[in-house]
Amino acid sequence: MSAFDYKKALSDIPNNPGVYQYWDVDGTLIYIGKAKNLRNRVGSYFNKDNQMNGKTKVLVSKIRNITFTIVDTEIDAWLLENSLIKKHQPRYNIMLKDDKTYPWIIIKKEPFPRLYWTRKMIKDGSTYFGPYASVGMMHTILDLIKETYPLRTCNLPLNAKNIDDGKFKVCLEYQIGNCKGPCQAYQTAADYDSNIEEIKDILNGKIGNVIKDVNQVIKKAVADLNFELAHQYQRKLLVLEKYQSKSTVVNSAITNIDVVSIASDERYAFVNYLKVMNGSIIQTQTIEIKKRLDETDEELLTIAITEFRNRFNSTSKEIIVPFDITLIDKNLKFTVPKLGEKKKLLELSQKNVLFFKKEKLNQYEKLNPDLRTDRILTQMQKDLGLTKLPQHIECFDNSNFQGAYPVSAIVVFKDAKPSKKDYRHFNVKTVEGPNDFATMEEAVYRRYKRMLEEEDPLPQLIIIDGGKGQLSSAMTSLKKLGIEKKVTVIGIAKRLEELFFPGDPYPLYLDKKSETLKIIQQLRDEAHRFGITFHRKKRDQGTLKTELEQIPGIGKTTADKLLQHFKSVKKIKEAKEAELEKVLNKAQLKALQGYFGSDGKIKMIDPTPPIT
Repeated sequence: MSAFDYKKALSDIPNNPGVYQYWDVDGTLIYIGKAKNLRNRVGSYFNKDNQMNGKTKVLVSKIRNITFTIVDTEIDAWLLENSLIKKHQPRYNIMLKDDKTYPWIIIKKEPFPRLYWTRKMIKDGSTYFGPYASVGMMHTILDLIKETYPLRTCNLPLNAKNIDDGKFKVCLEYQIGNCKGPCQAYQTAADYDSNIEEIKDILNGKIGNVIKDVNQVIKKAVADLNFELAHQYQRKLLVLEKYQSKSTVVNSAITNIDVVSIASDERYAFVNYLKVMNGSIIQTQTIEIKKRLDETDEELLTIAITEFRNRFNSTSKEIIVPFDITLIDKNLKFTVPKLGEKKKLLELSQKNVLFFKKEKLNQYEKLNPDLRTDRILTQMQKDLGLTKLPQHIECFDNSNFQGAYPVSAIVVFKDAKPSKKDYRHFNVKTVEGPNDFATMEEAVYRRYKRMLEEEDPLPQLIIIDGGKGQLSSAMTSLKKLGIEKKVTVIGIAKRLEELFFPGDPYPLYLDKKSETLKIIQQLRDEAHRFGITFHRKKRDQGTLKTELEQIPGIGKTTADKLLQHFKSVKKIKEAKEAELEKVLNKAQLKALQGYFGSDGKIKMIDPTPPIT
């Protein structure tokens, strides 16, 4: 049995809150857990320094696959974990942790109903609120209710006959003000039930009416100069306004629905499914569909819905979807939510499917780099409206210094990667002075004239570093060669990263994060770097040559020999006499040595301004 590559699995797990699932070699779900940070929590199981008990070690040894569901908050992860454990009951959840469930608040179905918390839900007509992922929050709510609404805590059978027969007496709770004494008819059933209805509003999150009533009590108490009562209710008001009882994962009013969302590209589609039952998410799964034809997202989503409903035996009458579905089924209602809790559920599903898609495609591209290349080239073809995949792209850039030493550079990308063996420099021959347009025209003409003569394949895309002027110059050369319709040419302007097409007065703006623009920028920057490097070398040689020619006894021919032999000023300065004598006669050697200053450096002309 091959060992589990947990490092590779961890690289695919995000640092989000969520729920993780461990699967064994047979594809059986063996453990479900929650985490505030999924990657850190899962990674802790494989930490060699971790002091794990024997059962945990057995669990880790059986892990062969890890799946996960991301959520918005840690509380959401708690609620989702609880729902999934109760649904699937994985073996190692039973072995490694107690089987407790999250608590509920119950309003018991009985005369003068009691209110308390429980972990067991019994179908006896009582009303349950929850579950509460935070026990502390639940007790805070109970304390709020106890302080605001005096209710009985005894388990006496307070039916009308027993009360009328006087079988009970008030207890200490009545004496200290925690109960109004319904056992001796000191509180009527109508008054007690009114308090219960307000408590239900609080637990349902509908506290607007309750707050309104509390405000009225405060105003009346102030008017009656009963400041102690006003202060008491003011404290209650502050607590009520801070209180929130709704779950951010599922609203208890949403029951028995399915939620689906889709993310796709040219080859694959990914569909996420959430099943909501009785106010909890009990199923979550994302599947991958490999496209065979050019199916639409609606067709794929319809197929996936059928698959999920059969797989999980779903009987829900409502399905939340990201767009309208034309599928007609009298027993089904398709909802595209715009606001509210259902919208939050759809966003949760979409978040999961987009993350799943990203991670899956990254995995495929690592295993097969050609997939990434095909995807990028296909996207470039789509973004730029090309008739062919741009497998061969060339980019031109010019450099000069105040019109002197003009050069052009061309860089070549093949399959979206630099092909440095195909890079070329051009010493401009026909242009005098700072004429960037004419320089571009010459470079483009010479490049493709030679390619035509040598019968080399032309690129699918040519990029010109510059605006409309440089683009127009490039097109002039291509027209002279008769290939203007055989290749696509675009210009990129630096200021706003605008893309210009020949004859189109309006630029194309791509998303700043798009891979197409990033490839174009990479080409432009590489051409600029390559051209600047050549330009500086040529300028430095020209500057040095001019300076050497100023030395008495060293003319143009000798200066050329020095540069050809030593290549740089530094090497000339560091050369020994024996080496210099191979190039210079004794008079020239003496003249060169006399030209060195006291600091051992040759006297050079003033520094030049920056290159453009």
